[in-house]
Amino acid sequence: MLWSSWTVPPSDLTARVVRDAVVFLFVPIGLAITHGRNLGYRVDRRALRDTLILAAFVLPFYLVGASLPSIRAYYPMWQTTTALGQFLPHTIQQLLVVVAAETYYRGLLCVGVSDDFGFKSVFISPVVYALHHVGKPPIELLLSGPTDVLFGAVDYHSQSLLPSIVAHGLGLTLLDWLTLHDPVFPPQDVLAALRWLPVPL
Repeated sequence: MLWSSWTVPPSDLTARVVRDAVVFLFVPIGLAITHGRNLGYRVDRRALRDTLILAAFVLPFYLVGASLPSIRAYYPMWQTTTALGQFLPHTIQQLLVVVAAETYYRGLLCVGVSDDFGFKSVFISPVVYALHHVGKPPIELLLSGPTDVLFGAVDYHSQSLLPSIVAHGLGLTLLDWLTLHDPVFPPQDVLAALRWLPVPL
């Protein structure tokens, strides 16, 4: 509710970073400290392995998605170019947004309560996560719930946020880069292959 009521200009990435850092990063960290909870800020062999597996699994989705007209019309969400002086600061700020989101959805609402709920904690946040994707391309909204469950399951298994941060953060960076260039796959071929989906592409 706080995140939704704290409106920021849609084109202002810096304002988005500030809001998300306060609501999705600092508040969960504060709650974790005061309640003795682990949010998944750890890196070990299992986390690294799960990160590689998850990143490899989602890579094709980003490659194919970047060829869809609705995705190409929406991304990059914030104005940038391929010039390193613009794209790198844009990417860093966007990664901060991702770290904040993962801390809330997969940290506070999954890993943080996994001792109480076990694997059921994976299913706590998908509805809220999907609601926060309203207004994005329909295909992304359709996949947001299952993606939340997948990312939560992997983070639950590794008890680390590293897999979802890398898959989400680097995937979003890749998506921006791809949509600023010619499609990897011909859009008409992708549309033909996915015409069975019940949403506009």
